[in-house]
Amino acid sequence: QVQLVESGGGLVQAGGSLRLSCAASRRTRSSFTVAWFRQAPGKEREFVARFTALFPWGRKSTEYADSVKGRFTISGDNTLNTVDLQMNNLEPEDTAIYYCAAATRAARTESSEYDSWGQGTQVTVSS
Repeated sequence: QVQLVESGGGLVQAGGSLRLSCAASRRTRSSFTVAWFRQAPGKEREFVARFTALFPWGRKSTEYADSVKGRFTISGDNTLNTVDLQMNNLEPEDTAIYYCAAATRAARTESSEYDSWGQGTQVTVSS
C-alpha cells in the first residue's frame, strides 16, 4: 500500500494563495498517479488535479478540473515522492477538505481509480 500525508491547508482571504503538499511512500516500480480531490460539506467528492509518471518515471502528464484550470498548478518530480498543488486566486467556492490519492497505474479523474487516500487537509477561503 501507498502511505500518503497531506500538509499546507489553512485559512486565506479570497484572491490569496496556498500550497498543498502530498508525501507518498512505499510505491511500486510501475506507472504511478497522484491526484487531489476535494469535498465540501453536503457535496460529493470532486476531482481537482492529477499527476501521472510513467515507469521508469521519465514521462509525465497532468490534468485539471475545469473549475480550477488556470488557477491551480500541480507539480512534482518523476518519482512523485512529493506532489504539490499550488492554488492561486482562491475563491470562497474552493473551501473544502482536500484529499491526496494515489494509484499504481495511469489513473484519470474517477475516485474509484485510486486505492490509497490521505486523511485530508482543510482549506478555507473567506470573502
